[in-house]
Amino acid sequence: MAKTKAQKAGMLADLERKIAESKSMVFARFSGLSATESRELNKKLKAEASECYVAKKTLLNKALKAQGIEGFSAKDNEDQAAAIFGYGDEVAPAKLTREFIKGLEGKKMSFTGGVLEGHLISKEQVEALAQLPSKQQLLGQLVGTLNAPVSGFVNVLAGNLRGLVRVLSAVAEQKK
Repeated sequence: MAKTKAQKAGMLADLERKIAESKSMVFARFSGLSATESRELNKKLKAEASECYVAKKTLLNKALKAQGIEGFSAKDNEDQAAAIFGYGDEVAPAKLTREFIKGLEGKKMSFTGGVLEGHLISKEQVEALAQLPSKQQLLGQLVGTLNAPVSGFVNVLAGNLRGLVRVLSAVAEQKK
């Protein structure tokens, strides 16, 4: 059943809002995904403050243009187009979609591009983004790196104290 102009306008406004609120977006083309696979992807994305939105290619192009993102055309795909929005971690949509694509048998889904910080990125850049560690992992590595000198200093000071305790216990043994 065809959509009315009012319904299309509502869908366009919703899509524009999602684009404006997202920190990053990944565009993917897909064909032949089962309902179970689609639900599985949405479930994984929702857990990471992300969502997958399948829209008409024309609406997606209009929404991107309205948000000032030029140069991407969803019409280049012969398959269906999906926009995966990331509202939290910028890397999460690319990372989760890549993991999902790996789990699919055959070539049902692939990246076509993305948007990061309001700038269009290529599918190769999306792949590179998907291979980065998550924000939590990077923060953990940073904390470990910052903590290493402090830990080393504490161990050096503790070593001096241990040496002093050994000397004092040896002196106490000699006096007995």
